[in-house]
Amino acid sequence: ALTLANHERNVDHEKLLKTALLHDLSEARCGDVHYLSRQYVERKEADAVKDMFEGTAHQAEMVRLINEYEDRKSIESKIIKDADNLDVELELMELKFQGHSLSGVWTKDRKRMVYPKLYTKTARLFWDEIHKANPHDWHTKSPQNRFRNGDWKNRTLKA
Repeated sequence: ALTLANHERNVDHEKLLKTALLHDLSEARCGDVHYLSRQYVERKEADAVKDMFEGTAHQAEMVRLINEYEDRKSIESKIIKDADNLDVELELMELKFQGHSLSGVWTKDRKRMVYPKLYTKTARLFWDEIHKANPHDWHTKSPQNRFRNGDWKNRTLKA
């Protein structure tokens, strides 16, 4: 979320960070219910958040931030939701490169259903970059990896 925010305008970074820390807090009491279960289970996330902060010095601010996040009216809440979706996309790409078939099953559906719901231009750009990238490049192509500049640089392999 912070990386996305650095590419957007008029973002309150303190509000963004607080909300990002809080946005899934209700799952501590309600659980992280997947999409199939959501068809059968009623979650009372607002009640969970209210109960968690009731009587604390942070009650008013935290409940307000969570409600604002759920309403998706502020740039901060939109960025956090985009970051949540990009996180899933990164995980699916990592699974794809590990040989798991789940990413292939979901790729078309997520492109059709999730991509259009991204709020920021930056998130759409990041999405596209995620699909162009190899998640292993950060270490295999790094000029500082073991082979290029590390302890294996000058080693010769003996058969």
